[in-house]
Amino acid sequence: MIKISPSILSCDYAKMGEEFETMKRCGADWLHIDVMDGHFVPNITLGAPIVKCMRKYSDLVFDVHLMISDPKKYIPDFAKAGADVITFHIESDSPVEETIDLIRSLGCVAALAVKPGTPVETVFPYLEKLGMVLVMTVEPGFGGQSFMEDMMPKVAALRSEINRRGLSTDIQVDGGISLSTVETAASAGANVLVAGSAIFGAEDPQAMIAELRSRAAKYF
Repeated sequence: MIKISPSILSCDYAKMGEEFETMKRCGADWLHIDVMDGHFVPNITLGAPIVKCMRKYSDLVFDVHLMISDPKKYIPDFAKAGADVITFHIESDSPVEETIDLIRSLGCVAALAVKPGTPVETVFPYLEKLGMVLVMTVEPGFGGQSFMEDMMPKVAALRSEINRRGLSTDIQVDGGISLSTVETAASAGANVLVAGSAIFGAEDPQAMIAELRSRAAKYF
């Protein structure tokens, strides 16, 4: 099933409530919330108190992507704030299996992310416990970067392994998703598509979401 997750990194933060209502009205499935700590990545965004405030303005799935050095320490705060899906990086300092188990124990979907330089096979030992794997298609830390098509073999290898095991794990791609790249990602096996500027910068966000979904759905 195709899921479209607009990245709020590209929204107007001064009009966040309105932006969230617009995304729901326009057919978004999830909202992708990037959390950066200025250490794991060279940028700072927001923390759990802001996510808690956001929760008042939307009942969409909160797809929280933790780009932080010690996610295990903060996961309870994000779960309490209203996160539904919590993604952390395998490259972070937290023990992977313990962190996955913590996310699941708090009633959230556990997901692992891999940076462009990390082999996707590093997530294979954990697939049975994961609801999703995120393959970064840009270097994490900033919006507006170009799509890295050379990440598609990683997506394809991951999809093959998921299918081989008979799992229903989602594959998410984040970075540079637009009308010109969505089919490349979907044809490789990605079914959860994060798009920031392509949606929030569109003249007609509803038409953009519908077209992204339509182009991706041909492969599922």
